[in-house]
Amino acid sequence: QVQLVESGGGLVQAGGSLRLSCAASGSIGSINAMGWYRQAPGKQRGLVATITSASRSNYADSVQGRFTISRDNAKNTVYLQMNSLKPEDTAVYYCHAVVALSLNSDNYYSYWGQGTQVTVSS
Repeated sequence: QVQLVESGGGLVQAGGSLRLSCAASGSIGSINAMGWYRQAPGKQRGLVATITSASRSNYADSVQGRFTISRDNAKNTVYLQMNSLKPEDTAVYYCHAVVALSLNSDNYYSYWGQGTQVTVSS
């Protein structure tokens, strides 16, 4: 019903930058929070950053000051600008959205993208 498609991952040297995008499509009434999570090999998936429909953002301590999350509500798209990348940022990055399937609905559902690989070389 709702698809999240990520793009923008890749290989970058330490200190470099990448910009991830995630576009939501399908039966969307409204989108509440959107965000990015990441999972490194052998580790659990964890929060990177989230942003509300009112553009209030929240960041993991490890990325504060280096990453910036933003969203375009008209395009149902969330972005993650990643600067000063470190090898420890290497992970699969997943987009997440909390979506109501119809306008004025109070029923929200959680959706995940398929993930995009970010690799930072030292």
